[in-house]
Amino acid sequence: MNLTQNSSLVEQLAASYALGTLRGGARRRFEALARTHAPIRASALIWQGRLASVAELQPQAAPSAAVWKRIENLVNADREAKAMQAARAQAATPVAGWWASLNLWRGASFAGAAAAVLAVVVGVNLNSSNASLGGQVASLGTQVKDLSAKLAVAPEIQYVAVLADDKAAASMLVTFDPKNQKMMLKRVGGFREEADKSLQLWAIPQTGGPKSLGVLGSDAVIRLPATGNDVRQVPVLAISLEAKGGVPAGSGPAGPVLFKGALIETAL
Repeated sequence: MNLTQNSSLVEQLAASYALGTLRGGARRRFEALARTHAPIRASALIWQGRLASVAELQPQAAPSAAVWKRIENLVNADREAKAMQAARAQAATPVAGWWASLNLWRGASFAGAAAAVLAVVVGVNLNSSNASLGGQVASLGTQVKDLSAKLAVAPEIQYVAVLADDKAAASMLVTFDPKNQKMMLKRVGGFREEADKSLQLWAIPQTGGPKSLGVLGSDAVIRLPATGNDVRQVPVLAISLEAKGGVPAGSGPAGPVLFKGALIETAL
């Protein structure tokens, strides 16, 4: 099956990759395809950015007391199991008068006491967990509602492009949000222009000359105003290196074109 022709599957794999649930050979194959296919690479970057932004909006939450209690129980149970194992090893050692050995009876008494304590602790922990389960479920429902509300107002992504240099190294991720009429550019490479230079974004239409979409600032994420007419029927975007402030409106690139890539309409 040609994965690049199945956009729905690409989105599912990109989401799983960003969440970390895509593992083993499937994750390695996806990474290999992303290195050679710009649409797959763009989907992975978009999902990573989307999930990272959602995580940043979530309030910090301390673990419940039940979680710490379970950790304490596991540590105590491991310590008591080691003590019982040592007692059994000592009792099994063939020494004279083993039946009357005081250490044997001490080990057996300790093992029985430890088992009794462990049973009590587990029972108390189960009661505590059941008591807090209702509150945790209610809290989870509230968090799901909050997350749904945040996703409802999240930007739409109608077009995406990964702009790369002549060695196919990705340098800029571009997305277009028609709802807010914004084009967002995120630096994903190590290139940084000098202080007396500016990067300028260009739309390369099928016919006619390049059209400037704006001069980029030095921030890691740049937002430019844009409309559907700016990107519709535009197969390629490019970035040139210009003098500080860019070239005047109506003229084409004066400096070298550093990055370019296909502008792809997506169902995201």
